[in-house]
Amino acid sequence: MDASARGRRPNQRLFDGRLEKRLATSVPIYLASLADPRDRERTVTENVSPHGARIISKRSWRSGEKEVVTPLTGEFPKVGWVIYCLPKGGDRFCLGVEFPDRTVKWGERSSA
Repeated sequence: MDASARGRRPNQRLFDGRLEKRLATSVPIYLASLADPRDRERTVTENVSPHGARIISKRSWRSGEKEVVTPLTGEFPKVGWVIYCLPKGGDRFCLGVEFPDRTVKWGERSSA
């Protein structure tokens, strides 16, 4: 069975049952829709990997929506895809975000 038949792109590799190993860490970021990047939200990640993150947001996002994530550690803005959006409780949501074309260097990591 080829990679696309298993639901992955051919260039993705499987690590420990996930596409990549995630580190539970809180990284401060700005989050904005690609459609309106100036309307940004300051928030944090719950976990990160070189090509993805779980991000806390004040708003609900649609799967497939493009967003701009800018780590506050000096890294340049990255365009990512929303993979999922789940209610976290209260008025918060958890976003699964993928950065398929670029590696994100999250800078100094602090435990969540």
